[in-house]
Amino acid sequence: MDDKRIIELLFARDEQALREIEEKYGGLCRYIASNVLAMNEDIEECCNDILLAIWNAIPPDCPADLRAYIGKAVRNRAHEITREANAWKRGGRVQIVGDEFLSLLDDGTDLVSEFEAKRAGEIISRVLDEGNRQDKKLFFMRYWMGMSIEQIRDQTGFGESRIKMSLFRTRKRIAAQLGKEGFTK
Repeated sequence: MDDKRIIELLFARDEQALREIEEKYGGLCRYIASNVLAMNEDIEECCNDILLAIWNAIPPDCPADLRAYIGKAVRNRAHEITREANAWKRGGRVQIVGDEFLSLLDDGTDLVSEFEAKRAGEIISRVLDEGNRQDKKLFFMRYWMGMSIEQIRDQTGFGESRIKMSLFRTRKRIAAQLGKEGFTK
């Protein structure tokens, strides 16, 4: 079933939409969640939470790209689960994949408004679009899909050094542009 029809079912409050989402995007959801979460129970919890979140969000939301909408929601929920699971540990902290990237935006303040977050996202997208295609792909694999360097190496055939250097240079270009546009570190 195509995404437009699934969204129509959600607007009609037809539970068949959830079954279609699970069939079409369940594997993607589990893959993204498993790159952040270690335990199968947490991965399944994350995926189930997303189905409920989608049911509650659509309508009024009407995403233009359902796959990206679901992927982003899964990634964010997986990180929330990680933070929740580690919040009670004294001094315990698990590094989330995005920490090295998100540190570019950390200047002691928070990106509190949706406007600022959207603006930062637009800047990042622009920098990625201006760069080379391979660097953009590696960046996407690491920070959107949450893949490890080893997973990226295995999938692309690139050496770890090349991957790390590409990610470093891309983060540096993004940080420079964010700095120019008022997001200081």
